[in-house]
Amino acid sequence: MKKIVFSVLLGLLVVVSLSLSSCGGETPKKEIVMENDSVLRHVVLFKFKDSTAKEDIKEVEAAFSALPSKIPQITGYEWGTNNSPEGINKGLTHCFFLTFKSEEDRAIYLPHPAHKAFGDVLGPHLDDVLVLDYWTKG
Repeated sequence: MKKIVFSVLLGLLVVVSLSLSSCGGETPKKEIVMENDSVLRHVVLFKFKDSTAKEDIKEVEAAFSALPSKIPQITGYEWGTNNSPEGINKGLTHCFFLTFKSEEDRAIYLPHPAHKAFGDVLGPHLDDVLVLDYWTKG
């Protein structure tokens, strides 16, 4: 009986050994691939000057909101104002969130005449800005 158990165990070791040697002796590693639906996000945060009138802020909001209708490379757009109770926004009050399909589309957006014209509306009222771009991950 001991010989039979020993033979079975030895056979299993050979099978496991052959399996490991056929894949280089290592456990196969999972390959990380960008998702096909990954998109490029462009996040823009504004802090307005204390002296900026509410009407001027409304004008900036409207001008930014008009960009998707003027620049077809913008495939998604949303915006809002800070309402975090944490109090760590560093004076940044407005978030504008744009989506692009590619870096090439973003490269068209950045120097686009409509984007430059928006900068002229924003410029006199801007105290600080933060921009962050990233590729989405699942």
